[in-house]
Amino acid sequence: MLDYEEFKKIFDEKIFAKSKPDLIRKVAEYPDRYVGLFRPTKPEAKLLQNLLQSNEIRFGDAFEVAIKQYLISVGWQPLPQKIISKEGDALDIDQLLMKDNKVLFIEQKVRDDHDSTKKRGQISNFEKKLEALVDIYGDKVAWGFFYFIDPSLVKNRNFYQPELQKLQDSWGVNLSVSYGQDMFEKLGYPDIWRDIMTNLEKWRHDIPDLPNVNFDTNPEESAEEIKDLPLRIFRKLFDDERIVSQILPVLFPTGETLAILEPYFRGQGTVVAGNISNKIRDYLYS
Repeated sequence: MLDYEEFKKIFDEKIFAKSKPDLIRKVAEYPDRYVGLFRPTKPEAKLLQNLLQSNEIRFGDAFEVAIKQYLISVGWQPLPQKIISKEGDALDIDQLLMKDNKVLFIEQKVRDDHDSTKKRGQISNFEKKLEALVDIYGDKVAWGFFYFIDPSLVKNRNFYQPELQKLQDSWGVNLSVSYGQDMFEKLGYPDIWRDIMTNLEKWRHDIPDLPNVNFDTNPEESAEEIKDLPLRIFRKLFDDERIVSQILPVLFPTGETLAILEPYFRGQGTVVAGNISNKIRDYLYS
């Protein structure tokens, strides 16, 4: 099992650690997504929307790490998740582990909400990975799960179940579409799901209601997180008047984060870094 602090560290690092640099990068490279007259939202709302969407994606990434750690805690050993098919295709398995000379693989999603086109592609991709694993590990491949973490949404279960049954009959591997606790019960670890639920409820209680787009709330932390972005990103930020006038006042309302970055860039000794430092100074004192 995972204690709460370990669980919290996984989710905080996966979801929040890169949120600020990722947002800065997106603003610099795709400014039209955040500013412009023909938008129903103001820049601050669009920035918040972007953070919320990114957090949803990273939530699934955090669960991949957490579930692997839970399985390791009950004796499973991780195998390389990046494999190559006979056709030379690079494939990435969400979970691939071995115990007692038996291989378990899991393709996991947060929730079952794919449309009709995507769900067929998911099954095709699942079989491609199954075939590659059988080629590599032979009859050691004992279990394969198409797993959805959220048990409250089972939109395509009636499609996935018969499709996986066909694959099971053809490949001779125990395959299942599972939701929530179901997978862990089939593997014989019902306590894992109970532990996940306990830790997840506590973690959700600890996080803020909404992400904070004000980087100056914690300027030292923000500066440390974004200072090593490529210099071209900062050049684009300060060369676009729309970003300077509409986005920077939202992200850096007091200027404290930028005030930390200004001497950092000035001390790098390159022309472009010096120009960025000058632009920050001009912005702060204009």
